[in-house]
Amino acid sequence: QVQLVESGGGLVQAGGSLRLSCAASVSISSFNRMGWYRQAPGKQRELVAAIDRGANTNYVDSVKGRFTISRDNAKSTMYLQMNSLEPEDTAVYYCNAERSDRILYVYWGQGTQVTVSS
Repeated sequence: QVQLVESGGGLVQAGGSLRLSCAASVSISSFNRMGWYRQAPGKQRELVAAIDRGANTNYVDSVKGRFTISRDNAKSTMYLQMNSLEPEDTAVYYCNAERSDRILYVYWGQGTQVTVSS
C-alpha cells in the first residue's frame, strides 16, 4: 500500500516562504513522475510543478521563478520550496505520484493547507 504524507503547510505573510514535503512509504525511485497539485476554494485542482525520474521539471507559469520542486530518493521524499508567496497561492496542496507498469497507478496524499495573507 503506497502512502504519501504531506507536511510543511501553514499560514505565512505575502512575500514569505514555505517548504512542503511529501514522504512516501515506498522508494520514490519507483515512480515515473511526481508532482504537486493545488486546489483553491471554488477552483479546479491544477498542476503546480512536476518532476520525473530523470529530475526533469516543469512548472505552471504562475509559479515559475518562485517555486522549486525537488526529490531526494534516499529519503523517499519530494519537496516544494515556495518563495515570494502571494495570496493567490492560497490553496490545499496535494502530493501526487505516478507509476506505470502496463497499467498506470496514481497515488495522492491527503493535502496540506497553505494560506498566504496580504
